[in-house]
Amino acid sequence: MVLDLRAAMLQPDLPFNLLMLLMGYLFGSVPFGLILTRLAGTEDLRSIGSGNIGATNVLRTGRKGLAAATLILDALKGTAAALIGLHFSEYAGVIAGLGAFLGHLYPIWLKGKGGKGVATFLGVALGLAWPGALVFSVVWLGIAFITRYSSAAALGASAAVPLALWGMGRTGAAELFAALAVLLWFKHWPNISRLMDGTEGKIGGKP
Repeated sequence: MVLDLRAAMLQPDLPFNLLMLLMGYLFGSVPFGLILTRLAGTEDLRSIGSGNIGATNVLRTGRKGLAAATLILDALKGTAAALIGLHFSEYAGVIAGLGAFLGHLYPIWLKGKGGKGVATFLGVALGLAWPGALVFSVVWLGIAFITRYSSAAALGASAAVPLALWGMGRTGAAELFAALAVLLWFKHWPNISRLMDGTEGKIGGKP
């Protein structure tokens, strides 16, 4: 299946497309990291470490199980949205996946102050283009193992996905994930600055 982001956004059934975008957005807006840590009785996730609601910051609470659960759930909300959309058409899948990613980055429940999109990027890739998800995982693990920087691993892995998909001839999917990668890099701009000046926290270290 070849996904075409431009064709998806130009489909004539605008109300249905908007419904798919909204559905994906609401899926993506669920802040699992914040919910799980509150249920576990830890301090407000937004007041520790980077203040982010994602799995990396949950790990800074010392609760590895919660961090793993956050990672899985943040990924699956992207996968679920994409698969529901694909049930109707590939175009709906693209739009729902995009909506889920935007929802995680800018959740309505948290006044737009969401996560950085790493797990949800992976989840959308799993739903729409599983080879991209495989590339993401391999590159992330490789960079993280070498550098111990979660942010560097996310940046490298997100950039590798559209390049790999283009190489596979999946131009439409590559365009979608190139757009998501741009958003992910934008959300990681503070991390990029810290990486450049050597003050970024490492995996397992202090933030």
